[in-house]
Amino acid sequence: MKYLNYVQYNSLVVLTFFFISLFVMIIHTLTKGESTKHFFSTSSSSSLLNPLTYVRFFTHALGHGSWDHFIHNFLYILLVGPMVEEKYGSINLIIMFLITALIGGVSNKLFCKNTRCYGASGIVFMLIVLSSFVNFEMGKIPLTLVLIFIFYIADEIFKGLARKNDNISHLGHIMGGICGVVFGFYFR
Repeated sequence: MKYLNYVQYNSLVVLTFFFISLFVMIIHTLTKGESTKHFFSTSSSSSLLNPLTYVRFFTHALGHGSWDHFIHNFLYILLVGPMVEEKYGSINLIIMFLITALIGGVSNKLFCKNTRCYGASGIVFMLIVLSSFVNFEMGKIPLTLVLIFIFYIADEIFKGLARKNDNISHLGHIMGGICGVVFGFYFR
């Protein structure tokens, strides 16, 4: 027990997001995906008259379809997130998470037909892009931002156009990347 004194909860928002998503993933496993289907995903077939539709615009970022999906998203979030949280602050990061989740959820509702969308991938892309602004200098565009756009965003556009039915919300990834750019310039 004395070893716990050496472990630091070093990134309030990122670690809290991780543990909430982990809890949601455990519930997903116990319910064989039903909890994610009903509470942690967006769908074009959800009625706008259902109040839960609006909650799902945010909670879809907590749900994941498999442990592999969860692990891959959180490898990036845990790697990049603490640096971004330290740079921009916990309150700003919460706002960025919420806005990115909302934009991704609404985009999925409007444009992803006949599929359920879930996961923190939009937030992952927002963090990746935003990380390139950490050492931002006024009047200069970071080369890392240009390269991220070339490799991540262009790749997502290509994948979205080339693979119609791969059950991945490429639009959510792109929207997350765009959010990262907007936040990067806004919070510079």
